[in-house]
Amino acid sequence: MRFVLATSLFISGMSAAAQQPPDYLRDRGRGIATSMFGSYVARGELLVYPFFEYTTQDLEYKPAELGYGLDQDFRGSYRETESQLFLAYGVSDRLAFELEGAFNTTATLHKSAGDPSGMPATLHESGLGDVQAEARWRWASETRSGPEIFSYLETDFPLQRSRQLIGTQEWEFKLGTGATRGFRFGTLTVRAAGEYHPESGTVEFGEYALEYLKRLSGTWRVYGGVEGTQDEVELITEAQWRLGRGAVLKLNNAFGLTSKAPDWAPEVGIIWSF
Repeated sequence: MRFVLATSLFISGMSAAAQQPPDYLRDRGRGIATSMFGSYVARGELLVYPFFEYTTQDLEYKPAELGYGLDQDFRGSYRETESQLFLAYGVSDRLAFELEGAFNTTATLHKSAGDPSGMPATLHESGLGDVQAEARWRWASETRSGPEIFSYLETDFPLQRSRQLIGTQEWEFKLGTGATRGFRFGTLTVRAAGEYHPESGTVEFGEYALEYLKRLSGTWRVYGGVEGTQDEVELITEAQWRLGRGAVLKLNNAFGLTSKAPDWAPEVGIIWSF
């Protein structure tokens, strides 16, 4: 009887150990990286993330691009609020799909004092913002001797062709790739993407980032990253607090490191796992 009990306990312990991720996956687990900072989705898992974001920026604009003739750069005070919804589903251990949309966006641009164009002193728009879908593919899982390699393809839908401040006015496609490696001091990710604009036929270097993620305990994780698109570069910080088995509170802040980047963009929301 004692032998049977000991054997049973040994097998249970081995099974529990097999379910635990190796130490290099301690910060993030076995899931596929999503486009949400420090968030991963496992096979058969659905992530639902409603969140709110506020942006303040000294925005560079051309009156001509807003319909007011003068083809010259100015800087105007810009404020934007967005209520957004992000969804991600893990199809397999290699493939995941995402859908993200700003279903309620409000933006206000105050004209520069040095702008002599006929543009009004204040431009204001509200309604549906950016909507995009993404497929993410894991080429290779991380091992003790090598990093995880992944790629992603994003499509931005032109659902606001008549707007100037909010939404996307033309089709945009982004193809990127990255690598992730876990260390004792935390997990590092590097990624970069290219952008294609079919209506103008242009291809350009897109978003790039260096990211850091660290699990402090069973309840808290912290994230830090530098992300940029051309000459707009931001420092991003985030604290993640696990509220329960299926809910994580995300407290995010982005700070502009270059003059053309948003000055400050805080974000808050709860990501739910099903």
